[in-house]
Amino acid sequence: MTDQGNTIPIIRAMIQKGASDESILKNLKELGVDAKTAQQLLSAGRREEKGLIRTVLTKPEIVIESYKNVVDGVDIEVDIIQRPGDFVLEYFLNFPEYGPGTRALLNNLKNTIISDATIRTEKMLDPKFIRALKEKFEGRASKILEQELPHVDNDTKKILITILLHEMLGLGKIEFLLADGNLEEIVVNSAREAIWVYNKKFGWLKTNIFIQPEEEIQNFASIIARRVGKQITTLNPLLDAHLITGDRANATLFPISSRGNTITIRRFRRDPWTVTDFIRNKTVNSEIMALVWLAMQYEMNILISGGTASGKTSILNVMLPFVQPNHRIISIEDTREIQLPEFLHWVPMTTREPSAEGKGGVEMLDLLVNSLRMRPDRLIVGEVRRQKEAEVMFEGMHTGHSVYTTFHANTSQETIRRLINPPVNVPATMLEAVHLNLVMFRNRRLGVRRVLQLSELVPEKRGADDVLHANVLYRWKPATDEIVKNADSIRFLDELSLHTGMNQQTMEKELDTKQKILDWMVKHNIHNVQLVGRIMAEYYMDEEKVVDWMQKDFVPDFLKESALVKPKEE
Repeated sequence: MTDQGNTIPIIRAMIQKGASDESILKNLKELGVDAKTAQQLLSAGRREEKGLIRTVLTKPEIVIESYKNVVDGVDIEVDIIQRPGDFVLEYFLNFPEYGPGTRALLNNLKNTIISDATIRTEKMLDPKFIRALKEKFEGRASKILEQELPHVDNDTKKILITILLHEMLGLGKIEFLLADGNLEEIVVNSAREAIWVYNKKFGWLKTNIFIQPEEEIQNFASIIARRVGKQITTLNPLLDAHLITGDRANATLFPISSRGNTITIRRFRRDPWTVTDFIRNKTVNSEIMALVWLAMQYEMNILISGGTASGKTSILNVMLPFVQPNHRIISIEDTREIQLPEFLHWVPMTTREPSAEGKGGVEMLDLLVNSLRMRPDRLIVGEVRRQKEAEVMFEGMHTGHSVYTTFHANTSQETIRRLINPPVNVPATMLEAVHLNLVMFRNRRLGVRRVLQLSELVPEKRGADDVLHANVLYRWKPATDEIVKNADSIRFLDELSLHTGMNQQTMEKELDTKQKILDWMVKHNIHNVQLVGRIMAEYYMDEEKVVDWMQKDFVPDFLKESALVKPKEE
């Protein structure tokens, strides 16, 4: 590969002489630079010419992949780079930079706009309010820039306004990373170290972005906390919260994190996963989801297990549109991760840290006890960790509430062991209220997530003791990457028959119909969360109509737009 450092002076000289793009690309080709790299160097040179973006790299490197990231209507180029001597790849964001004069102008502009605005904190979590505020600020900033920088082109003005809005209403440079759908995690370790990101394809990458000084990291952590009614201080140096985008945020302050202040953001999908996505991606199959649908329709209790980042919350989100629209849903979480269709009867609740004086804290147990007084038909508990939470949750199951929750365990049998032993220590008799246990698994080598097991918890007598064992109905076979039936139901279908009055033949017919409806949705690429939820609502209002659509392979007009959208990939 030609040394890019040697071509940079040539590009600069040709640009200064007014050479056309075609002429520059032709010269680079003659020098042995491949077409893709030549285009990248030319684009970087043109941006450098404007004095706004310094992206021409000054030493040899290999650009492994490039793509454009759209941030508030502005295209920002991203390069995944292998630098000589570096042991990790670099996420190189072609980020706007500017001189002290432009910086001073932006600061004055920011102060002018903010001084004229009165913004209540509680409004900062309303996406509609933020969009309206951005449009208002953008209009004001555009007029002032038109007066102050009349000769600057519209693209440059748009970039400057975007930077300004991110600094005023967001998290500065971090906003450019939050807009990248290829990222799962964004990590600030300290002011001395570049931000790290976790890319779905390449894993952990270093970026070319720094947040400096340390006080700026603490300021961003405080902004995140205030918007959700929490605080992070030297007396209370740990934070769990969520952003307006729904992403989960964690922050720690020095000296708890001894190298500096930290922020960790788990970036969630802007377009949530749905059951059709999971079936198409082979995370699960339609046979299992038909059984889960049947269980949720008739208010059976489901416990979701799995390891860290195995997809527990994702599959919980995928399952919840199976709930009838006229059922009241209460969700309880430490940080908001549940995303449901808009027309469900849903009350989301989150915990709150106590103040510096130790007052005002609301724990999951408080919300759990209170939720039982709110007449929920369905109760969603983000994650069970402690004994008291588990006891109240299982008590809710025994008193007729349909409960769905997640729990850290790698198999169904391990789920039982962890629940009935310290520190959770739930009596085995209470655990019998769980009808199904779905276990998620993440294959780190292949980078895929799968349903590892779907089990029922079966009580049995061993001497004088009552014990539970997991009857694994379905399991994943790694060798063939298939989910196969492992055993017939011993308990679940009997209890379902007792609850509904259906016989074996009727239940099998129900399962077959539901599986065919799911396959029909996958076939026609119906993967928008609102539309998947609407199909479920239509099913509960008029089952025969939806069955008729499936049998005739008919797609109603309200679904056709979704069918044209490219399906989501894992």
